[in-house]
Amino acid sequence: MTMESAVLDEWYPVAVIEDVKPGVAYSTRLLGVPIEYRSDGARAVQATRTDTGRPCRAQLRLHTVWLSLGDPPARPFALPEFDESDRRILGAGSFAVHASGLRVIENFLDMAHFPYVHTGLLGEEPHTEVAPYRVEHEDGELFARDCRFYQPMSAASAQTGIDAHYVYRVARPFTAMLYKTSPQQPSRRDVICLFVQPVDESRCVAHTVLVYLDDATSDSGLRLFQQTIFGQDLMILSNHMPRTLPLDPAFEVPTRADAMSIAYRRWLRERGVVYGTFSAFSASGASAASSFAAH
Repeated sequence: MTMESAVLDEWYPVAVIEDVKPGVAYSTRLLGVPIEYRSDGARAVQATRTDTGRPCRAQLRLHTVWLSLGDPPARPFALPEFDESDRRILGAGSFAVHASGLRVIENFLDMAHFPYVHTGLLGEEPHTEVAPYRVEHEDGELFARDCRFYQPMSAASAQTGIDAHYVYRVARPFTAMLYKTSPQQPSRRDVICLFVQPVDESRCVAHTVLVYLDDATSDSGLRLFQQTIFGQDLMILSNHMPRTLPLDPAFEVPTRADAMSIAYRRWLRERGVVYGTFSAFSASGASAASSFAAH
């Protein structure tokens, strides 16, 4: 199998900085390929395919270790909030998920499940309606703007319920960010980064990085809140069938609340993404990843 450039020639996360000790070798898998990586005392990173011994491109950026098996751009997307001195930046955990990384991104973009899955935190009945929002394309990326949802506890520092304002941004097929109302500075936005490592077509690791304006909550408190949210999402993700993402618009019946999901699937089709989708998995199965790994 020849992997499409839209997937092969990208940067992918394999760890957040807190989980990497200088000089220690770590093993993982990326796009079905076994990888070993390590950082030195200067925080530079080296990585190698352990099936062929070939080096991989590697860099430390955005509080994350990034690797590529192909020919990626020198830098991935920009996130200027990382350069704002009053923000706290920390990894909030890496979660193994038995689902395509594309499924994980799509779930991240879905507001309709808030009252039912994140009850008492990101939503509650009777506040179940997803208000209309705008889906836009900008510089090759996908955005959902003017998103609003009542949340009884929108963040670890929240003292009361608020109408949280959201902007979703999909920068790459396996990379998304959420900009949401900061309870401490309502005129600005906290940023939650979801950087997904496709282990193979139907398994991934979701790495989360917080870029927050919260100066009161402890690191452990910030992490616990985000890990609680993701733990609740695992219930949904582990029950999705198929585990890869269908791109055929006739496969699942959308509603008005699914505008961003519809746009994401169309955006993937337009970019030529096949890896991790239902059509790719059903046509070639696990042999696709093993065939690629052998090259």
